[in-house]
Amino acid sequence: MIRTLDSDDIEQADLRGGSSPWFAAAKHPPRPTLTENLACDALIVGAGITGSLVAERLTRQGLDVVIVDREHPSRGSTAASTSMLLWEIDRPLVELTEFYGFERAARAYRASLDAVKGLTSLARDLKLPGNIRNKTSLYLAAGDTASDLLEEHRLRRRAGLPGDFLDHARLLEAYGMARAGAIVSPCAADADPLLLARGLLQLAVTRGARLFDAEATAFDAAGHAVVVGLDNGRNIEARSVVLATGYVMPDIVRSSVHTVSSSWAIATAPQPQNIWRNGALIWENARDYLYARTTPAGRIIIGGEDSAEIVEPDARDRLIPEKSRRLVQRLVALWPFAETEIDHRWAGTFDTTSDGLPLIGPVPGAKGVYAAYGYGGNGITFSYLAAQLIGDLIGGATSPLLDDFALDRDGGMAGH
Repeated sequence: MIRTLDSDDIEQADLRGGSSPWFAAAKHPPRPTLTENLACDALIVGAGITGSLVAERLTRQGLDVVIVDREHPSRGSTAASTSMLLWEIDRPLVELTEFYGFERAARAYRASLDAVKGLTSLARDLKLPGNIRNKTSLYLAAGDTASDLLEEHRLRRRAGLPGDFLDHARLLEAYGMARAGAIVSPCAADADPLLLARGLLQLAVTRGARLFDAEATAFDAAGHAVVVGLDNGRNIEARSVVLATGYVMPDIVRSSVHTVSSSWAIATAPQPQNIWRNGALIWENARDYLYARTTPAGRIIIGGEDSAEIVEPDARDRLIPEKSRRLVQRLVALWPFAETEIDHRWAGTFDTTSDGLPLIGPVPGAKGVYAAYGYGGNGITFSYLAAQLIGDLIGGATSPLLDDFALDRDGGMAGH
């Protein structure tokens, strides 16, 4: 049975507005139009950061890989990412434990920690571009009390996760931030997402991967291989197909746990003299949290003001000036030492899941088709994890994480 791709006419530019610090002209490998039918071991649909990570992994396994993207690689949601490589998941360990039990929740957290470590090691070992820097993360109390963070820290210690709790006085002394408390943790990182994606994609092409300008419009998974129809009438036959289409989800993928939302961000002019201690990655203990990082040039990036109601591109982008003013106010409240000259303002459309976990693994009802959707604030971390899990799966291995991240899970949070 042929199933069509329902993209709702989403264009690449619809996924982001404004301009992030890394949205500069980037040279990518040539992307010719496909003029004949092809066969391969693995077809990757999507050439953003997720598709590039999957391509690196599968070419490392020696597979014959084809990558297709209907638009310029990494110029959609990847370009809007703030590229904070956190292992701490959008949903606290306490909350995940309430819904899934401690062992399953801790397994997800430990896998996320291993993913950040794995990605930073990969970048170092392969000498990838992307300015990846090891960082600590600072998880700040958003309210007047740090009692939630104390309980979170206790459960993290039980799970064997690293980090220290700082009360108000210690936080103020160490970081100059006047909050009720924080958890400071090692093993986070940050990066330039476009440079990183470009380096990964180029490496995959150097290993033999073929990259084409093409749009996948139909999938037939009924035979011994998956046949993917393209918009120009050509077909690609692959033993495995990996969907790395970000926020344009084919209609063969169904999940009840994901929703679309918008986020806004700003980047200041370079001010390396005004950066907080070690340029730690900052985020808050709140559902719609504020997040902040720095860049190698000394810019401060701060984002948030998320909305699940305002997702239409024009409406989202019209709010960039207003959201930017609010983010400046929140920056001053967080870090009064910052200069507030803003060089970049942007917005992006992102998917989140109700439990903060990614959608990774086999697509139900479509044999040989796999999903790699690293949604939420851990997007790139989860994208690396998706590449490893799917690579293992194609190679014949499995993992209990595939049940945890299954596309058809109930999310455990339907009543919340």
